[in-house]
Amino acid sequence: MKLTGLLKSLVIFAFIAMNIGCDQASKNMVRNKIDAHEKIAVIGKHLTLTKVENNGAALGFGASFHPTVKFITIIVLPSVILLAIFVILMLKNNIDKRLILGLAFITGGGIGNLIDRIVHGSVTDFLIIDLGFFRTGIFNMADMSVTIGVLIIFIYGFRKDKEITPLA
Repeated sequence: MKLTGLLKSLVIFAFIAMNIGCDQASKNMVRNKIDAHEKIAVIGKHLTLTKVENNGAALGFGASFHPTVKFITIIVLPSVILLAIFVILMLKNNIDKRLILGLAFITGGGIGNLIDRIVHGSVTDFLIIDLGFFRTGIFNMADMSVTIGVLIIFIYGFRKDKEITPLA
């Protein structure tokens, strides 16, 4: 069964909303239960919870920008890009379901961080992964959503069989 029209839009909207909901629920829990810079080992040193308010974009980029430049680069520009992605998802009928999935992850994660910037003036980051040979910066569920979305699109882009599989 191929999803079209309203049903397709509802499925996409629901997927984006689930990404936003998981992100906002996790950040709300962290804001209310963890003190700033407190570290809680979840899986030894491999997964740690902490709380850092990021006033910039990824890894603090832009935190020291002039307020007008900062507003344009971390509020306006991402809003325009996310709106464009959302409109494409809603209006284009011949998009592969893997591309839809990747773009929905990216959109949900992007909106999650945008909500933080608008409502709280910063983004709450709280996860650290340390595998010894690989260590992340501090990130959140929205960042994971965006990364997963990019990986889905990246992997799909390298497939030899790029036959379109509509959302069904």
